[in-house]
Amino acid sequence: MKLGLGLYRHQLNAEHYRFAKQCGCTHLVIHLVDYFRSSRSNQPGDQPVGDDTGWGLAGDPNQLWTYEELAAIKKEINAAGLELEAIENFDPAHWHDVLLDGPKKLQQLENLKTIIRNVGQAGIPVFGYNFSIAGVAGRIKGRFARGGAEAVGMDGPLDKPLPNGMVWNMVYDRNAAPGVVPSATPEQLWQRLKVFLDALVPVAEAAGVTLAAHPDDPPLPTVRAQPRLVYQPQLFQKLIDLKPSPRNALEFCVGTLAEMSEGDIYDVVDTYSQQGKLAYVHLRNVRGKVPSYKETFIDDGDVDVLRVMRILKRNNFNGVLIPDHAPQMSCAAPWHAGMAYALGYLRAGLKTIGNEQG
Repeated sequence: MKLGLGLYRHQLNAEHYRFAKQCGCTHLVIHLVDYFRSSRSNQPGDQPVGDDTGWGLAGDPNQLWTYEELAAIKKEINAAGLELEAIENFDPAHWHDVLLDGPKKLQQLENLKTIIRNVGQAGIPVFGYNFSIAGVAGRIKGRFARGGAEAVGMDGPLDKPLPNGMVWNMVYDRNAAPGVVPSATPEQLWQRLKVFLDALVPVAEAAGVTLAAHPDDPPLPTVRAQPRLVYQPQLFQKLIDLKPSPRNALEFCVGTLAEMSEGDIYDVVDTYSQQGKLAYVHLRNVRGKVPSYKETFIDDGDVDVLRVMRILKRNNFNGVLIPDHAPQMSCAAPWHAGMAYALGYLRAGLKTIGNEQG
């Protein structure tokens, strides 16, 4: 297994690459969507949360990520002594009608194909995505973690409908007509996913890119009056079976899976890692289940993280682990300190299990 770090768009610079290297990372997972540039409630010092107005404006629908742009980022990362393992998330501006089954769906599917081809040409092996209408919504911040450290959690569901012009918790059309996005049915959402996979998986196979699906966070049956796809562990199997391919895999988020109301997290890790379906792993800790849970320090929640790592080793997972979130620590650099603590724990865990026999 390899240790990685996730970086947001505004963190793609030499300072953060050095920080990752200093913490013992060998790989990066990066975000190209800017979740912070225009939100009234998101701050760039931590993971995006936002209120019911979402994470701000989506990007430019006419500006697809080009091979040249991707290759330049990869070159910078490689020059810092790191590997670029994955890009995480499509911009809502590039696929809102794929999610909503809107009039631009076919053109947007072609645009997504172009992006995946560019990712493959640049030599980036994985593209993570979250097939969700509402996106990551309904979470709160507070001093929930040990010692009063600021962390993210949930305290009850968010059922306020999405306004028109918003999808995936971002605004793609500032001039949308008043009203709300009609609720889809679960069957409609799964059919939209099938269309997406049928279109994208063959392109990913040809490009040498693994598509990696993230489970719904928070994992409730509905959020903002819209259905969710993977809100229980067994639904990952449905997604895999919908389009069998080595390139149809999982962005395996242990924290989100542990928040689900059903399933034993260790059985879940065992089931999917045995199948070889883990493209890469988000590894964080939580306490509680939806609709009321709190993120914790990596050594302080309901999940025995070393036990998870031992299962991954036993099932020959050789991919990248990243601490996707971490509590903010009380110092001048809260994000850096929280991530350094999590990375140190994971690095020690990797060394420990690496020295174990059997």
